[in-house]
Amino acid sequence: MTEPVITEDLIAAHGLKPDEYQRILQIIGRVPSFTELGIFSAMWNEHCSYKSSKKWLRTLHTTGPQVLCGPGENAGVVDIGDGLAVIFKMESHNHPSYIEPHQGAATGVGGILRDVFTMGARPIAAMNALSFGEPSHPKTAHLVKGVVEGIGSYGNAFGVPTVGGEVRFHRSYNGNCLVNAFAAGLAEADKIFYSAASGVGMPVVYLGAKTGRDGVGGATMASAEFDDTIEEKRPTVQVGDPFTEKRLLEACLELMASGAVISIQDMGAAGLTCSAVEMGDKGGLGIKLQLDSVPQREAKMTAYEMMLSESQERMLMVLKPEMEAEAKAIFDKWDLDFAIVGETIPEDRFLILHGNEVKADLPLSKLSSSAPEYDRPWVPTPAAAPLGAVPAIDPIDALKALLSSPSYAHKAWVWEQYDSQVMADTIRTPGLGAGVVRVHGTAKALAFTSDVTPRYVKANPVEGGKQAVAEAWRNLVAVGATPLAATDNLNFGNPEKPEIMGQFVGAIKGIGEACRALDFPIVSGNVSLYNETDGKGILPTPTIGAVGLLDSVDDLIGGQPQEGDVAVLIGSGTGHLGQSALLAEAFGREDGDAPQVDLAVERRNGEFLLANRKHIVAASDLSDGGLALAAFEMAEAAGIGLSLELAETPALFGEDQARYLLACRPEAVEALLAAASAAGVPCAQVGRFTGTDFRMGHSAASMAELSGVYRSAFEAAVG
Repeated sequence: MTEPVITEDLIAAHGLKPDEYQRILQIIGRVPSFTELGIFSAMWNEHCSYKSSKKWLRTLHTTGPQVLCGPGENAGVVDIGDGLAVIFKMESHNHPSYIEPHQGAATGVGGILRDVFTMGARPIAAMNALSFGEPSHPKTAHLVKGVVEGIGSYGNAFGVPTVGGEVRFHRSYNGNCLVNAFAAGLAEADKIFYSAASGVGMPVVYLGAKTGRDGVGGATMASAEFDDTIEEKRPTVQVGDPFTEKRLLEACLELMASGAVISIQDMGAAGLTCSAVEMGDKGGLGIKLQLDSVPQREAKMTAYEMMLSESQERMLMVLKPEMEAEAKAIFDKWDLDFAIVGETIPEDRFLILHGNEVKADLPLSKLSSSAPEYDRPWVPTPAAAPLGAVPAIDPIDALKALLSSPSYAHKAWVWEQYDSQVMADTIRTPGLGAGVVRVHGTAKALAFTSDVTPRYVKANPVEGGKQAVAEAWRNLVAVGATPLAATDNLNFGNPEKPEIMGQFVGAIKGIGEACRALDFPIVSGNVSLYNETDGKGILPTPTIGAVGLLDSVDDLIGGQPQEGDVAVLIGSGTGHLGQSALLAEAFGREDGDAPQVDLAVERRNGEFLLANRKHIVAASDLSDGGLALAAFEMAEAAGIGLSLELAETPALFGEDQARYLLACRPEAVEALLAAASAAGVPCAQVGRFTGTDFRMGHSAASMAELSGVYRSAFEAAVG
């Protein structure tokens, strides 16, 4: 087969800028082959190289005594004591999910699970954070249905509980939905597997499913804006098989236990290319691959297709040669491919052979650690104009505006399609705050949450970045967990636009500041840029996935209020309505500034709550919708009424930070208020759980009526 001639159009189609192509010519001293062009395209695109974001990612807080492995590996590793570690990461599958929602979302789940078990961890929990366009947009219902089905079908069949997440709707996502997938696993802290190859002449082994043409060019597609050629990109979406992945998990863990593995890397973005290059680069070695040995499910595949395929359920490993027979027997038993496809070499070379021809011969280090790195021009986001007058509104009408919005309505339609109880260790299921999973064989439990408020980030990227971290931290505290560490999934528009790059830089500054102040390091993550369609970008959406530890399941704050219990508010505020859910849903407005985040107060109030959990039946942090929405959700879940003493709109719906709503038994309130006074923490009784109505001052409605709105609105909008 004759290879295509390298032209300007072909270079552009591979997502390479003219100056980047000139850099390639300087590195190799000749025109690249078609396969080499594909390899450079895969390794130098935004999705794999982080070329626009590396400069700023280095400023994040990533270390702490609990961190065993921070960013740079497949996932972050955090010590939880008793010789165990939690391994976790969040990653985007945005573009594939917009093009083909079911497979795009399903393979996003599969990819993040592989990131976790390639390090030797058995997955114990999954989450997802989903952003869709307006419910009225002609594509939204189709996307929601496909994405939710894809996540459910893959996670349920693989056998990992989905324990949390979020779903939002906004017109900025009309042409570019966001699908952020999170996975966490458990491993023995001294038995973590890393990706750096070591030793010369060691066999490079291909594991798992066969290679096909699905997903060829997927990483490059994920690093470009959308336009009217979107349907042509459908073949770049991968196809997943969760049952194969389950077998791959079991085979990999068995192989790791045998002692045969030197290093291992999953084949994710850019497939065989990225996995081989990263293993070689981290180990300071070259890699030689013989593609005739690659297991293939389609006839006459070219070197280019094999190197860039993103077929799922595949791993690459460097193996101890004396254990080859034992390793192969394990994969034969699990009915998976096992093929020696190359070896480690001492030279800095990435040598690709196919059909007795050299298809690529490149300096390996130039593909990864020497990829382009940009200091993109950026401009700070201008200060938001002051909030104008907010019209008077009856509190019940305001609450109904929130409850009838699919962004704030009950999400059972979504999570009931996910298995949250598989493995039988889930002790707090989706629906109200962080999910909690028992650490099997111990008294401990882990809490998981995911948070961001994109409206805040657009109005004020620094405060919005801080708030995303603070809200995740509060969600963990509210279930009684000590926050351990976080992962980020930074979804933004085109970084070549200085105002978009300014959003990114501001958000990173805010995230970094919050993580330092709260001793809450970022240990893994993902950057997804170019989330634009026809030049229109999404709301900046830096999702924070977070993990907390309960030393004992008995420490869980997971009860429900009963008749006569007292509603107590921790924290204070001025009734901040700028960029609030009330403004957006009741008045169709997105103006004013984001709420300010005082990180010292966040920490003080959270630590006070944890220290006084014995007085608390149930807790919720206050975020979107303020006190009114949090109070309704707590009462509704318990099937009880609530009478709040507050009647003013700002007090009820303001979104001031560092606040929690508690339900306490009447006999515990005095002790809690005394402890708060001694600690200098604002704390006040604001109502009582009683009866069958939801009352705010003199405004009231039956819980049955409000619950009917709350539980039907999501399905009515998109189901």
